[in-house]
Amino acid sequence: MNRIVPEDRCRKGAFGMKFLVLIILVVFSFPGCSPALNQKGIHLDRIEMPPGFRISLYARVPGARSMALGPGGILFVGTRGEGVVYAVLDHDGDHLADEVVTVAKGLRMPNGVAYRQGALYVAEVSRVLRYDGIEKNLRNPPDPRVINESFPTDAHHGWKYIAFGPDDRLYVPVGAPCNVCEREDRRYASIMHMKPDGTGLEIFAEGVRNTVGFDWHGRTKELWFTDNGRDWMGDNRPPDELNRAPEKGLHFGFPYCHGDGIPDPGYGKGKSCEAYVPPVRELGPHVAALGMKFYTGRMFPAEYRDQVFIAEHGSWNRTVPIGYRITMVRLEGNRAVEYRVFAWGWLRQDRAWGRPVDVLVMPDGALLVSDDRAGAVYRIDYEPPEPAQ
Repeated sequence: MNRIVPEDRCRKGAFGMKFLVLIILVVFSFPGCSPALNQKGIHLDRIEMPPGFRISLYARVPGARSMALGPGGILFVGTRGEGVVYAVLDHDGDHLADEVVTVAKGLRMPNGVAYRQGALYVAEVSRVLRYDGIEKNLRNPPDPRVINESFPTDAHHGWKYIAFGPDDRLYVPVGAPCNVCEREDRRYASIMHMKPDGTGLEIFAEGVRNTVGFDWHGRTKELWFTDNGRDWMGDNRPPDELNRAPEKGLHFGFPYCHGDGIPDPGYGKGKSCEAYVPPVRELGPHVAALGMKFYTGRMFPAEYRDQVFIAEHGSWNRTVPIGYRITMVRLEGNRAVEYRVFAWGWLRQDRAWGRPVDVLVMPDGALLVSDDRAGAVYRIDYEPPEPAQ
């Protein structure tokens, strides 16, 4: 298996000419590293957050997309164009990865990863694989079992986010194979779910253009998900969405209606938007809201608990770029009462050096953020600011 030595391991040692010998020893202790490569292409000094929050580089992971955590602390990371799935290991528990291992390669857009009872589930475009006993076999993983290969083969919105729900079923979305279209096959523009062995596949929710992130509320156990709005209705329409699906069988409007009651100029004719479930919150237009998680940790201040963090990948066809940030939706019960920016700085002067994809709450309460443009996973933690003197 391929092994990547995180470049940030090169940061040890003092600086200055009188410590040159020490620096050289550190460089040669970690092959493939040099102080000049430390955090190359990553500009965490540009990231702004509320007081007390800090961001650091956790690991260099090429094309890092969706994340899943095993009980042994191993972080599994999917990719899209790279066709690779990685395992990220922090052997000494210092919140900085020591090793990144390639556990699968040559796959078709393996964006989605999920972990259950010792097995790693990986979603390709048209099938879901299962790697049994993965934590004990990272460097020599078993051949995967294909648990379901009945999904459409369309590449357009074909990459998938997957996760196990409180009902122990694996949720697998099928994006619309287009910008906006109508298909007789009801699997398109849906969220499906199935048993862990791949049987019992059925539609859970419809009218979902393309979700690449969802989570369940810790108390209500209800599914919440992001959805990307269609393109080419203008810079400011339609919005991306944060949705809530408290039960099976709901329709969220695509391709007939977008946002909160915006009829599609083509497919919306003769349709009433009142027939579909509106979003809990309209998000920014074209921000490409992807990964989302309820914050369940104890590290952040109490006001953040059970609130929604969203990774906004960033617009690609808007006159003035938007997104490229982490936002937060504040809830009161099931009502979204506020939508605000939490971390920003990946976009400066209309140029982006990074694109957040997914968020993950760690056992210690820190928040991990993946970035497929910079090829990195970041760690956001919190330390109360010192009181003013």
